Amino acid sequence: MIASDFQPPPRRAFRPWQRYVSYAPLYLLGVPLSRALELTGQWPRLMRGGRRLGDFGDYAARAGDVFACAWFKSGTTWLLQMTVQIAFRGDADFDDVHAVVPWPDSPPPLKPYIVPLEEDSPRRRSPTGQRVIKTHLAFGSVPYSPDARYIALVRDPKDACVSAYRFLGSMVLGPLAPSVKTWVDCFLDKDFNVVSWAAHLHSYWQERPRPNLLFLTYEEMKRDAHGAVRRIAEFMGVDLTPSELAEVVKRSSFAYMKEHESRFTPGHVVPWGEAGGYMMRRGERGSSSELLTAELERRIDDVCRARLVELGCDFPYDRAFAR
Repeated sequence: MIASDFQPPPRRAFRPWQRYVSYAPLYLLGVPLSRALELTGQWPRLMRGGRRLGDFGDYAARAGDVFACAWFKSGTTWLLQMTVQIAFRGDADFDDVHAVVPWPDSPPPLKPYIVPLEEDSPRRRSPTGQRVIKTHLAFGSVPYSPDARYIALVRDPKDACVSAYRFLGSMVLGPLAPSVKTWVDCFLDKDFNVVSWAAHLHSYWQERPRPNLLFLTYEEMKRDAHGAVRRIAEFMGVDLTPSELAEVVKRSSFAYMKEHESRFTPGHVVPWGEAGGYMMRRGERGSSSELLTAELERRIDDVCRARLVELGCDFPYDRAFAR
């Protein structure tokens, strides 16, 4: 079932000569500047770019809205696929998930490729009358209505840190990427992204008594993806048949999403970046040691725990992210 009437413009494609031409300023200017930022400790300041992202404006949430609320590189795309397929009873068809799912706080360069909030065809086409809306914003920055539904997804910050580094490195930064240690400094900066990992988690954790908010961790979803689909469907008020449930589970599997990765990736963003392969990289939990030393992992744990305590958050950090 075609899930949206929205027709995004063709994805950007760089010709081979454009890629080759880009290497001159990249290596003659960009790389030396990146190294200077590294030496002077300015990378964290540079990465405080969340203020340049969009917001919901005066949008009023309503019945049928399902907000998929996850922090940066915390399983957002997986959650989108699950919720969209549930809304369409396992039969959502699209060339790009963002032709179905609005993302109001997306970076401005991506806006033309994302279905606007005011485009109502995903809701009209949905057999359940529901549409999914993506956001990385904290709870207080998302329009609230008791008639809408909110699904909050949280991931171990160590894995989110590694996933973000690989993602940005492949899509945009390439040889401009800072060292891993400097990246961890950026990640742990309180002003990294539009909201820090701890502040984002706390904003939803404290609201979990609301009957229209479901709080999940990436780790529990990985342990039981079938159970996660059932739980989300029940929360959305969608009674899936056994065959529909099986189809949603199948289409939400890593193997299926990897096979159809072009539906979930923005493609080429800069001439030297990769066209694909960076959105669905591994989809594993507890694998941050592939990039982080034990010392850096402990540092992330210690800082994130301390930030949660500062916020007065009683989220069970060690139990949730035990390895």
